[in-house]
Amino acid sequence: MEARDISILELRGSSIGNITEQSSSEEIFQNKTLRPILKFQNDLFIEVFMNYAVKQKGVFFTLSPDKKMAYIENTIQRDIKFRNSLKGMVFGLFTTEEYNTYTKNSSNLNKRMMNMLIERLKSQIQVFENVTM
Repeated sequence: MEARDISILELRGSSIGNITEQSSSEEIFQNKTLRPILKFQNDLFIEVFMNYAVKQKGVFFTLSPDKKMAYIENTIQRDIKFRNSLKGMVFGLFTTEEYNTYTKNSSNLNKRMMNMLIERLKSQIQVFENVTM
């Protein structure tokens, strides 16, 4: 294993979630790779989303909590450039082997990745409450 891959694995930490013999390959990838990366990059994802919301005229910050949650979901699902930027923040912490695994089933893994990121941001909606423009 290359030094980069070893460093990345040490940086990210161990698996998050249960992996059993019945776990699918997607579930294993999710728990061994995606969850640790999303957790590690959490603060950056929050800052990137806030910056995005500000650049979109700050409408997000005037919404009710329920509408903020819908905004987060709609933005990540519909803004392809923004979504690709978020994916890039995840890909950058893949090992070479993980990237090769990802490319074999990228469509399903992208759905998992974005759904987990949406839920992560929505679960921290209070972080966006006291932002002043």
